[in-house]
Amino acid sequence: MSVISTIEQLEAIYGFPNDASTVKVADHVTPLYRVLIEKSPFVSLATSGPEGLDCSPRGDLPGFVRIHDSKTLMMPDRRGNNRCDSLRNIVRDPRVGLLFLIPGSGSTLRVNGRAYVSAEPELLASFKMEGKAPRTVIVMNVDEIYFQCARAIVRSDLWNPDKQVDSKALPTPGQILAEMSEHTVGGETYDREWPERARQTMW
Repeated sequence: MSVISTIEQLEAIYGFPNDASTVKVADHVTPLYRVLIEKSPFVSLATSGPEGLDCSPRGDLPGFVRIHDSKTLMMPDRRGNNRCDSLRNIVRDPRVGLLFLIPGSGSTLRVNGRAYVSAEPELLASFKMEGKAPRTVIVMNVDEIYFQCARAIVRSDLWNPDKQVDSKALPTPGQILAEMSEHTVGGETYDREWPERARQTMW
């Protein structure tokens, strides 16, 4: 196995980025990048902590990541499983990365920076949905922001409805939980009750 272990070896294989790969990088939210953030209902949040790396999906109504100003983004931490993996990481290592997806668009948007977790009551209240505020808000300072070209989306054919996987071909959460817990958690009851439980606890 030939292991690449130096930057020089990488550069010998890939060369150097062209102008289009570098000129697109900004240290703040530009007017055009603002549009992409405001249209996105989904983002992956990457964090790092003593235990390692983590990448968490975040979804909400389009524009749920608020542009406070050109250097600051804010994202509510909506209800979930209370593992708090991302939050645990951020309070110990502020470095974060975001990858925004926009349904139907080949372009994605990458943002890197540093964040902290806020429980400021007025800030939480400003993110209320159906009368329910998040318990915390992730506040991110933008270090760099840039769009990613569409090749990954095109290759994956991600938005093609004809390529959607039939859910019946996939294991259900209840099945996975049952297998992992020797049938002490999960199962058919979990799968049957989840839609209503999710509906009642969405916000």
